[in-house]
Amino acid sequence: MPMQLARGAMANFRLALIQLQVSAAKTENVSRACGFVRTAAQQGAKLVVLPECFNSPYGTKYFSEYAEKIPGESTQKLSEVAKECGVFLIGGSVPEEENGKLYNTCTVFGPDGTMLAKHRKIHLFDIDVPGKIRFQESETLSPGDKFSMFDTPYCKIGLGICYDIRFAELAQIYTQKGCHLLVYPGAFNLTTGPAHWELLQRGRAIDNQVYVATASPARDEKASYVAWGHSTVVNPWGEVIAKAGTEETVVYADIDLKKLVEIRQQIPIHSQKRSDLYAVEAKTA
Repeated sequence: MPMQLARGAMANFRLALIQLQVSAAKTENVSRACGFVRTAAQQGAKLVVLPECFNSPYGTKYFSEYAEKIPGESTQKLSEVAKECGVFLIGGSVPEEENGKLYNTCTVFGPDGTMLAKHRKIHLFDIDVPGKIRFQESETLSPGDKFSMFDTPYCKIGLGICYDIRFAELAQIYTQKGCHLLVYPGAFNLTTGPAHWELLQRGRAIDNQVYVATASPARDEKASYVAWGHSTVVNPWGEVIAKAGTEETVVYADIDLKKLVEIRQQIPIHSQKRSDLYAVEAKTA
């Protein structure tokens, strides 16, 4: 049976990725992020995405200092600007504190300012590439344990944060649950960025025949952790349709869900999976 868009769904919308230059000044970071949300809305964006750790420098030594409750100061501002601009706002991520634990958390707000989703990074970034980079998020952060999806008039959207993109199973679960766009605020570095950033996004898009979007902080060569930048949007054919450089900028992409339907009809992998031989399944709701 050919796949069709949900009845009443809008097939086209503009997506904006905000590649923010993050400083040590939390209030200024939040204020400037909100300014870019307004700019994106003026350019017709209906869904706006901020980068991972948009309100604080990225690093284990910063997480406890910058952590907030949710709702809290930063997320309240996101709620207000989403409502002011009438957009869906994926608020990158902020360090969250709850019951003595710290999380790397993405909040999503609807056009009325309501919080629609809260995604705590599931897979913690613990890597050691000898001579290049060692980073251990688990030294300070706790992992999330829930899938995070939300509905829009355009499509259902699945959320991950940065390292979550490396786990193909998460993207497959979201696709099984009807997501047509996967969004990963992320901050790859100068080792993993050039090697895997775009490759992973294109892989997730092709494997699942979905749109994939990533929002990175702008590059700051003086930071203790230097982000790769290159916020990107990939279509279900695996084509990069929008991409930033390393500087602070807003990147726009016009999402066409009819294209997703056409690609799934042309190469019908979803109906051809051999569920008699294998399965990827969610173990929680």
